[in-house]
This record gives sequence, C-alpha cells and structure tokens, in this order.
Amino acid sequence: MLRDISTTQLILSFAFILVLLIISKLKGLSNQVLIIVASLRMTVQLLITSYLLQYILKSDSSWITLLILVIMEAFAIFNVYKRSKVNKNKLKQIVAICFVGSSLVSIFYYIIIVLAVKPWYDPRYFITICGMLIGNTMTGMSLAINSYKNALNDQRDKIEAALMLGAKPKDAVSKISREAFSSAILPTLNSMLGMGIVLLPGMMTGQILSGTDPMSAILYQITIMIAIVGTVGITTSIFTSLAYKAFFNKREQMLF
Repeated sequence: MLRDISTTQLILSFAFILVLLIISKLKGLSNQVLIIVASLRMTVQLLITSYLLQYILKSDSSWITLLILVIMEAFAIFNVYKRSKVNKNKLKQIVAICFVGSSLVSIFYYIIIVLAVKPWYDPRYFITICGMLIGNTMTGMSLAINSYKNALNDQRDKIEAALMLGAKPKDAVSKISREAFSSAILPTLNSMLGMGIVLLPGMMTGQILSGTDPMSAILYQITIMIAIVGTVGITTSIFTSLAYKAFFNKREQMLF
C-alpha cells in the first residue's frame, strides 16, 4: 500500500529546489524567480486539486465531470496561447478547433472503446485520463506552434520566392509543416523509446506503489502512452496542415 506523505517529508523534498536554485545561481542564470514561482504554483495548484478531487470522486454526476473537462480544455488552450504568444485571431481559432476536436475524440474513444469504463463519466478514470491526454497535447501544440512560427520567420525569403514562382501557400510551407509536426511528437516518442528500461512512468509507478499488480499497471501504461502519442500526433497534424491560413491573406501574401 502507498505510504502517506507527512508535512515534514513534503518540506524536506523542497531541498531539491534549493539545490537547483544554487546551481542556477552559480551558473549565472537569472531564472531563480521562475523556479520558485513554478514550484510554489505547482504545490498550491495540486493541493487545491486534491481538495476538489475528494468531492468530485464521490459525485455521481456526468455534468460535474463534463464541467471539469471544459475547464481543463479551456485552461490548456489558454496556456498554449500564452506559451506560444498566439496573438492572431485566425490562429487562435485554428488552435482551439484542432485542440478541442481531436482531444475530445481521443478521450471518449479511449474511455468508452478501449477501457470500456462504466459509467463512462466515472471521475476516477475520466479526470485522470483527461489530464494526461490534454496535458501532453498542450505541450505538443506549443512545440508545433513555436517551431512553425520560428521557421516562417527564418525562411521568409524562401517562402516568398516560392510564391513568386507560382507555389500555393500550403505548398510553400509544406516542409515547415512537416518539421513542426516532427518537433511536436518527438518528446513523446523519445519517452516511449526509454520507457521500461530507463524511465518508469508516473502512472505505472503510482499504480504499483498503491498495490496494483505490476502487469496490470504496465498494460494501462502501454495503452495510455499509445493514446497520448496518437492524440498529440492527430492534433498537431491537423494544426500544421491548417496553420498556413493564419499567415497568408486571400491574395496569397504573407501577413508578417
């Protein structure tokens, strides 16, 4: 059975943050405030989440579960906008449509078809799975957007030359789209390559610590990792195929 963590043990774990701050200072970096804020924000957010989950996990309402899903989707999209400095309305629309559409299909397919959870809105499964799929998709989308925007800036001359030679915007940025897609899924693929030998993933470790049979925990981890890479791949693939619409006008000219 999983042992409880005391307040003293929680405080002692922050020694790792102290070490990180010292290393960062010695290297002359200026990210100490970010490290502190990130650590404190993560702690507060998770503590608040724990109190909310105690109530949510006891509820038997599909509406509460769906409300949590809406909040998670909205928060994730907002974070994508913030991380990637998305300020074009057209790009925001494309991001939101790709993110919500793909993640919802993946979530319900995994819960209803793969796991066959009954009832499908069981918060013990639904919320944790949504968190993993949406969280990883959020990271993948941020990587795809940043890669796409940086490549557009770096290769502007090549793109404009291609347009002058008669290429359509979608064709002119096809290589950029492929590279952005590759950047988005690469972290997940790297994690999968080392999983089980170098890395013991959080979901599997948590289940084993709580007393779950290792084989059952491993099978869950395999299916969720496949679902994650699939969701990230589908979402970023659709995004990179449509993103050019936000950077060209109707006369096929670059907008920045």
